This record gives sequence, C-alpha cells and structure tokens, in this order.
Amino acid sequence: MSRSFYNSNKYSIAGLAFLLTLSSFTYLILKNWQIADGYKIKFDGKYAHGSFSDLTGLISFNPDSLGAAKFNVSVDVASIETGNDLKNKHAKSEKWFDAEQFPKIKFTSSEVSKQDTGYVVRGTLELHGIKKDIAIPFSFQQESGAAKFYGKFKVNRGDFGIGKSTGKESDSTTVEVFVPVVSQ
Repeated sequence: MSRSFYNSNKYSIAGLAFLLTLSSFTYLILKNWQIADGYKIKFDGKYAHGSFSDLTGLISFNPDSLGAAKFNVSVDVASIETGNDLKNKHAKSEKWFDAEQFPKIKFTSSEVSKQDTGYVVRGTLELHGIKKDIAIPFSFQQESGAAKFYGKFKVNRGDFGIGKSTGKESDSTTVEVFVPVVSQ
C-alpha cells in the first residue's frame, strides 16, 4: 500500500471516530421530550380560576446538561375553562385575553439552573401581546422513557394589560403546571 493511501485512511478513520464521539456527546446533552396526554394547566386568582386544555411545544431537557435545556411551549387561549360559560366568553373577549387578536400564550426559555431540590427555568412569557421575563421553579421526575415536570408560579395580570391593573399583589394569578412527557 502506498503511504498516501494509508495517511488518507488514517485521517478518515480519525475523523469518523471524532464524529461518532461528538454525536454520542450530543445525544447525552440533549434529551427531547414529547408532551403526553394528562397534562394540566391550572390558574387561580382573585377574579377567576380554571384551566387551559391545549398545550403544545418542544422540550429539550437533561438534568446532567442544563446548559442545553430548551422549553418552547404555547397554550391556546381559546381552550380556557373556568366552569362558567359566561366567564369563558368574557375571558376570550378583548376585555381580557382577546383570543382573536392574541390566540396563544407562549413561553420561550433562555436559561435553566439547579435550585435547592429542583430547577428554575428563566425565559420570556408572551401574553396578550406583551413579553415579560419570568422565572418558573419546577421539579422533574424521570422513569424509564417517561418523565414529569411540575411547576408553580405567579403572574400579575396587570403586567400583561389584562383587566384593570391596581398594581397590587391581589392582581396576581397562581399558575400550576403538570406536564407528563415521553422520550422522543
């Protein structure tokens, strides 16, 4: 065999080994999750309580590689359920969420970090056409190919131009999110 053939194969094999190692590392860093049935998005505030029933999005999360974590999810505003048809209609109207003009509530993460016994995801919440940075504390439990995310946080409706803002804590709505996921 000629020396040039040997050298080119040596580099090809080294390159292939490098790519395999890199792809293995990428697999360990990224863990993509698909939102499964059974998720719950509940809200409870001074003026209304209920839930949303239409959640979609992409979740990449591995507790061993928080730097690569990504949450990009949205909720269909028209899926609101307060237990009262008149309140549902009012919530979808331009007086509150204005579902026609702003059909989605969106959250896009910018950073995930470890905190105490759980995690915190920071990112941008877009609601009623207004974007605000928020932090959502959450827990994560994984069991053979499936997992669960749980978070609870407050959102001040006045910050997003919903209803009449008084600037008081009473304007805050507690949001509770339970999201089962399966590995993609």
